[in-house]
Amino acid sequence: MKLLKQLIHPELTSREGRTLRRHAARGIVLREDEILLLFTERYNDFSLPGGGVDQDEDITLALKRELEEETGARDIQIKEHYGFIEEYRPHYKPEFDLMHMTSHFFTCDVAPKLAATRMEGYEVANGMRPLWVPISDAVKHNRQVMARKEKTMGQSIQRETFMLERISKELIPVEQNEN
Repeated sequence: MKLLKQLIHPELTSREGRTLRRHAARGIVLREDEILLLFTERYNDFSLPGGGVDQDEDITLALKRELEEETGARDIQIKEHYGFIEEYRPHYKPEFDLMHMTSHFFTCDVAPKLAATRMEGYEVANGMRPLWVPISDAVKHNRQVMARKEKTMGQSIQRETFMLERISKELIPVEQNEN
């Protein structure tokens, strides 16, 4: 497994204390120069589909579950573990001082047609929806949100933009990146 980046939230003063540890599985699903992403209206950002791994849940089964729920993807084929990012950030619950999130990224293939999503209530309330997007458009959009320091900007936008830029450089053929 390859560590891609370690992110430490600027408001975090220490990595010591009561720590909530979470693991997440996130999918990289490409079609030519487009990528399957989630757009979340509340945060005005693009992110890779995926989410938390339940205790004692196999990480690849968690990824398949999350992709099906959030994007309607079917016939999911997990190809390889691309790498992981570690994040340390403040936590909003009083019983914890910080969260240590490890996000594992996997390249995947899915059936050409997406089915209906089965999102959780908070995802629906946040205006989350799956979209096929040219990866360069998603990077540009997220970069603009960060440059404007939008008040609604979520904590994950740095992780997601870093990954989109890396995917664009490493997994998208050069000629498609130039379009």
